[in-house]
Amino acid sequence: MTAIAERPARSRARNRRVAGADPDKRHQILEGAHAVFTARGFDASSMADIAAAANVSKGTLYVYFEDKEHLFVALIEREREKQKQGIYEALADIPDLAQALSRFGERLVRLITGGFALSAQRIVLGVAERMPELGREFYERGPMQGTRRLAAFLQRRAELGELSIEDPALAASQFIDLCQSTLTRPRLFNAVPMPPDDEEIARVVASAVAMFLAHYAVKRPG
Repeated sequence: MTAIAERPARSRARNRRVAGADPDKRHQILEGAHAVFTARGFDASSMADIAAAANVSKGTLYVYFEDKEHLFVALIEREREKQKQGIYEALADIPDLAQALSRFGERLVRLITGGFALSAQRIVLGVAERMPELGREFYERGPMQGTRRLAAFLQRRAELGELSIEDPALAASQFIDLCQSTLTRPRLFNAVPMPPDDEEIARVVASAVAMFLAHYAVKRPG
């Protein structure tokens, strides 16, 4: 009797799904959304288009995401997490300051000038005026988070006596902007259709590191 009672209970537990909690279905929807947003842009895409691309019903789509805006934010977050793996590792794993900054800058620029990151930025800029909460969320979870992580690193290196920095957040923003010089803006406006190669990224970032350390590095006697 006990075995018979346990079997249906195990079956119910195995089959029970919280609405919108199936990771495979969520992945399927996000893949469809990625294809549609990349091909058509945010405004021209509809939930019906995404449902068709993901091969799910509109009803299923709305179980997972209440509207197109929340779906887009979720997609950005997924892609950011996939692509920023390793960017911050340089700040924790490389003892040499100049080398850590170089590695961080190169990986960051490679991410920022990539196709999806630029498409997402163009879409957000296009809708931020009428949907400021979307623009704010994109900024806070992306550029602001990156600046804070770098600022914390710079603060630690300042406490070790390697840097003289009064405002780590400002210094972090300056370094990130220096690393993108001549690379990001032409890509953003599609004046340059292809991402910069590793050699060009290394050249620009090396210049950024040299300028940054020339101003902020503590000068050692001799």
